[in-house]
Amino acid sequence: PEPSMRIVADIIEYTAKKCPKFNSISISGYHMQEAGANQALELAFTLADGMEYVKTAVAKGLDVDEFAGRLSFFWAIGMNFYLEIAKMRAARLLWCRIMKGFDAKSPKSLMLRTHCQTSGWSLTEQDPYNNVVRTTIEAMAAVFGGTQSLHTNSFDEAIALPTEFSSRIARNTQLIIQEETHITNVVDPWAGSYMMESLTQAMADTAWAIIDEVNAQGGMTRAVASGWAKLKIEASAAEKQARIDCGRDVIVGVNKYRLDQQAPIDILEVDNVKVRNGQIQRLKKIRASRDGAKVQEALDALTAAARSGQGNLLDLS
Repeated sequence: PEPSMRIVADIIEYTAKKCPKFNSISISGYHMQEAGANQALELAFTLADGMEYVKTAVAKGLDVDEFAGRLSFFWAIGMNFYLEIAKMRAARLLWCRIMKGFDAKSPKSLMLRTHCQTSGWSLTEQDPYNNVVRTTIEAMAAVFGGTQSLHTNSFDEAIALPTEFSSRIARNTQLIIQEETHITNVVDPWAGSYMMESLTQAMADTAWAIIDEVNAQGGMTRAVASGWAKLKIEASAAEKQARIDCGRDVIVGVNKYRLDQQAPIDILEVDNVKVRNGQIQRLKKIRASRDGAKVQEALDALTAAARSGQGNLLDLS
């Protein structure tokens, strides 16, 4: 992953100087939970990624307060309602601790700002209208957890790309939470709840212990390169699947309350051949109309910078 870290550092450097209001990097845990990580693993690995990005940018000579306020996060929100809220509360606590460790002074550098997306993994092909309920519950967890931004999945995404009909339901799920429920009128309605405060602290402690393990290996870049991080996620995924297979974890319509017969639903059919041919025509048109010599010159400069370590890759792009 070292070349990827070079790209990240160049993006942070370029955007800090040229696009100071741009969210330079989205530090994502979404794909980790979707691959089977539990909430504590997703939290720990994502924050450890963030630490690595900050370390890399600081090593490049950037002042931490010059860029840290524009870093953003991206969590998956699954069906464990309380744990997802606790995860987001713990994330803010830990990120503040991490950034103080980098001697950040600006309050904006200490804030964890995040986008959330409801889980795609939790959606089922069987009895798919149940997914409307799943997405609503996950969206509520994200809002209760204090997300700044939200993506709600459509109920048919386990089967195909969303239709206009399913997309509207997904969009309206957010609007109903925002406009009808009064949930958004309170910043942190869980503050002071013994259950939620103790759960948040337990989540923070568990995640911090994993971050210590990562740091002991030399940071997240090495933990990824060695395959250790992947193994931890795979072990978590195997545990989860075993609980589903033996019925300890219930998935309605899949391993319990199954329908005898599935009613067909309308799905979005995409003509892949037509899309591919259209894209090929667009590429041909671009290649025919652009200055080939200048393109090669730009690509050569980019290649030289990637090889030598000199220059900024985003600037050259």
